[in-house]
Amino acid sequence: MSPAKSVILVTGGSGLVGKAVQWVVENDSKYGQREGEEWVYLTSKDGNLIDPAATKAIFEKYRPTHVIHLAAKVGGLFGNMAANLDYFRDNLLINDNILFNAKEFGVKKVVSCLSTCIFPDKTSYPIDETMVHQGPPHDSNYGYSHSKRMVDVMNRAYNQQYGCNFTSVIPTNVFGPHDNFHLVNSHVIPGLIHKCYLAQENGTPFIMAGTGRPLRQFIYSRDLARLFIWTLREYNEITPLILSVPEEEEVSIKQVGDSIVKAMGYTGDYRFDTSKADGQYKKTASNKKLMSLNPDFQFTPFDVALNETVDWFKENVDTIRK
Repeated sequence: MSPAKSVILVTGGSGLVGKAVQWVVENDSKYGQREGEEWVYLTSKDGNLIDPAATKAIFEKYRPTHVIHLAAKVGGLFGNMAANLDYFRDNLLINDNILFNAKEFGVKKVVSCLSTCIFPDKTSYPIDETMVHQGPPHDSNYGYSHSKRMVDVMNRAYNQQYGCNFTSVIPTNVFGPHDNFHLVNSHVIPGLIHKCYLAQENGTPFIMAGTGRPLRQFIYSRDLARLFIWTLREYNEITPLILSVPEEEEVSIKQVGDSIVKAMGYTGDYRFDTSKADGQYKKTASNKKLMSLNPDFQFTPFDVALNETVDWFKENVDTIRK
């Protein structure tokens, strides 16, 4: 193998973000594959990353020079509440195995994926990168949240002790093709797309829970993938970087519903069940640091990204995770 060759290992390669990275690598003229790069997308079939021996075997096999680390044990609200210890231990083991082997095999750079749930439950807005460790996360998923915070702790320690170039990013709410469209265990956009589709198919009302007033920043998975690749190539700090659309691009849950109805061509009864809880009103994150480092990045407009996601859902409705 020539010394110029890069082997980029993507863990969690079959998930929402992993599939988006693969799409960008294969289709994007600016952020796509460069000469001398080999991209490897791991799935659970390649080995259990909770197992140290299995993880070492993967590194032995592929000898990566770079790692985009997306793999995690993830679940919905009730799954987390019932098993905080499992989410803490499993993710701690996965992350420890990846970073330890990256150090042992001389990987040049690792970019790990964190989550906005790592931020303190009681905080001021907008959230920024300096606030990660300033208070406990929300009690419902503290196990998962703390395991993700520990990635930042390990990145700093590996850098201080061994000079490793390990960093992390914190995306806001991600959506796009290859998402999990389950009606109960999915995130808000894929769940609502599926719900609207069934209302359309069955001639039943499309009813959304709550008032529709809460605000969220949604990032299209393919934009996030472009930013992951940019981070791998260009971001030179160990501290985490928030990857998000600007604060002014927050959209209300009602706007999400309206856009889904339009994209789906749904013409039936569409309303809100205001007896249901709204959840957190907002959790605004600042993308000022990202935009200061990558000022020319263009985010896909929300409606365009949503239309592409709905089109993908319709084309793949028989085979998707739902």
